[in-house]
Amino acid sequence: MKTAKWPSTPESIIPDKHTRDNMNAKTTEELRHELKAATNIEDYLRSNQKNLVRYNLPEYLRSLLSCKKLRKADVVRGSLLSRAYVYQIFSGEKSPSRNTLLALAFGLRLSDEETQVLLKASKNPELYARDERDAIILFALQKGKTIFEANTLLFEHHFHILGIPSE
Repeated sequence: MKTAKWPSTPESIIPDKHTRDNMNAKTTEELRHELKAATNIEDYLRSNQKNLVRYNLPEYLRSLLSCKKLRKADVVRGSLLSRAYVYQIFSGEKSPSRNTLLALAFGLRLSDEETQVLLKASKNPELYARDERDAIILFALQKGKTIFEANTLLFEHHFHILGIPSE
């Protein structure tokens, strides 16, 4: 199975930005339209091979670590997750929950857009601004808050906090 090659900068990881790196790349909307019109899935997959992404979460996390010039120890401290668990996630031994990924996002010092891509890469739902808890987390990410500050906001609004193994 092929996996995506991750770009060298976090900004270039975000798909469907207003500009495209490759002028031949199709937007998600264009792909949806082609898929709807397709009569044969094999033809669609073959003709759009370069536009399809196969996520490999551990590889993506390692790419983010490199892009951000962080060490796994920094992620452990910034996420409130146990060292062993973080290392198992990075190696692919464990599949993290959405809440664990959100804690990792704080540990990796991701922006809100980078966090959304991380959630997509793990096949988890993106943060939804209409959901109160998600809105608090989005706000914290947008303002560059630490996980401690995000957890204070979550606690003040009577939501489960991040980084504490309760899953």
